[in-house]
Amino acid sequence: MSISSIPLTENQQPQTVFEPLIIVFCCNWCSYAGADLAGTSRLQYPSNIRIIRVMCSGMVHPNLVIEALTKGADGVLMLGCHIGDCHYLEGNLKAQSRVDAIQLLLDDMGVERDRFRLEWVSASEGPRFAQVIKDMVEQVRKLGPSAFRQW
Repeated sequence: MSISSIPLTENQQPQTVFEPLIIVFCCNWCSYAGADLAGTSRLQYPSNIRIIRVMCSGMVHPNLVIEALTKGADGVLMLGCHIGDCHYLEGNLKAQSRVDAIQLLLDDMGVERDRFRLEWVSASEGPRFAQVIKDMVEQVRKLGPSAFRQW
């Protein structure tokens, strides 16, 4: 949405709408395929995301999440296979166990916990992928820009 497309009333200045940047870590086998299905199905979801394809959600170290946030991302979403469906057997369990560590790091940094989220999306869940993206963008939009954002 551009500034010129926002309707103005008399004596009113245009207001820009905050559009967050969300980094999405997608596992190769399920959630990335779910993103692909959402795209090939022409499902609508916000373009505020940048997908980083990883072989497994269990490979996403907490430092990667923190680095994304400190380098200017407004939110981070980690998507993996459903519990019991991991191609690496227990990678998604490893990802789930890292959530507590990530949340503690966010607390120490003074960053809202709602800027990070872990969800399970399978290869056949294109509509779920689109909905998770919509929900995350809306959640982060309500929080406003990250304190680390420099642009």
